[in-house]
This record gives sequence, structure tokens and C-alpha cells, in this order.
Amino acid sequence: MADRLQKLIASAGYGSRRWVERLIEQGRIEVNNKTASIGDKAEITDRVKIDGRKIDLSRYLEQETKVIILNKQAGVICSNKDDEGRKSVYSLLPKESRWVMVGRLDLNTSGLLLFTNNGDLANKLMHPSSQIDREYAVRVLGQVENEDLKKLTQGVDLDDGFAKFNQITFAGGQGANRWYKVVLKEGRKREVRRLWEALGFKVSRLIRIRFGEIRLPDNLKSNQYDYLKPGQVKLLLDAVGRQQS
Repeated sequence: MADRLQKLIASAGYGSRRWVERLIEQGRIEVNNKTASIGDKAEITDRVKIDGRKIDLSRYLEQETKVIILNKQAGVICSNKDDEGRKSVYSLLPKESRWVMVGRLDLNTSGLLLFTNNGDLANKLMHPSSQIDREYAVRVLGQVENEDLKKLTQGVDLDDGFAKFNQITFAGGQGANRWYKVVLKEGRKREVRRLWEALGFKVSRLIRIRFGEIRLPDNLKSNQYDYLKPGQVKLLLDAVGRQQS
């Protein structure tokens, strides 16, 4: 079945869709010996070349959608490359597939990370239109008043626009440090931290504990992974309106 050229090339692991679009605009991609144009579709069996070199669109083609859950430790980066030589989440994953990360966690945030071999599923889960809950346990330094909680759920203006928590629940603690569980439906960069910081509070610890219907298992140790069960994979596929392949 034909699909958009940039999607096929990205799913085969040669680069992002935007990168592929730039190559198409520059006339550097051919499909069946014809220069490709934006909007062109292709099939997995078509002969595709980048800069005259044939690529394999089927190299990561798998029938079964797999999803991995990883308990990321603070200090581990969510990137394949790092000039400082820090440990990457990708070094912790099995080598059997090409894994696409579903949303990032910043360096000092720990907890739930999902990876899948289904690039289309990953893109849909990350798209703002999916409106999927992300739940975090957050330890806040400072005296939080009811008025502060009200502001955080009503909305705060950040540098990149309006943001809010859909839900905040007190989760314990005494003295200067209190724990809260917060839920939002976006994955903007450092959004949880920035919301608290906008009201003058410091986040001393941040853990993602849930993504949609998938919760971080209590018995999953730091920097360890596990495969989601078929029923859990189906929950994610259903959340974005797909059928399991």
C-alpha cells in the first residue's frame, strides 16, 4: 500500500520526516529513477535513492508492534549522541529493533519512558491532538498555598504560551519539601518545572509515573526495561485510533 515518501524513509531509520522533506525540496531523492516531489507517495517495494545511493525501505519492517517501558534514572540523557560522554537511554535498550522514543525526559527527570518499533504510533502518541495524560510525581521546595494550586490549574503564561495542570493532588511530605502528583496533556519542554518555577517554587525531584493508561511498575528498577503486554500495547493503539498490526 502506498504511503507518503517522507514517512516511509523516516520509518526505515534514515532521518526525520522534516529532514526528508528538505532533501525532496533539494531534488536529492529519486523514486523509480524519477526525481521526487513533495506529496509523492511510494510503496515499500519501490526503488528509492538518496543522492544516487539506493536505500532499503523494508529494513525495519516488522509485523508486530512492540513497546518497551524504561525506568530512566536522573542523569541519563535522552539522545543518541553526547559530546560529554554521558550514558544514553538508547544504550539500555535491546538491539533487536529500531526503537523510537515517545516523548523525552530532561536530564534531571526520572521515571517512565516508552519506546516502540512503530514510528507511526510514536508520532501519534506525541502529537498534541492525542490529548494523552502525562502524570508526574513532583517534590516542591516552598510553602504551597491553595491559591497557588488554583493558579496552576487555571493556567499560567509561559514563554511559549499558556500552560496548566489538568489535575494536582497532594501526595505527602512535611516541612519545606512537599510531594504532589500533577497531570497534564502536553509534552512541552520542561513544562512541569516551568509551571512551578513561574510561581517561584523550586522542583527538587521529578518522576514521570504514568503515560495514558500505562503506569510505571513499582518493581521496575532504575535503568531497567520491560516489554508491555499485548493488552497494554492495544491500549496505546486504541488511544490514537489505530488497529494493532
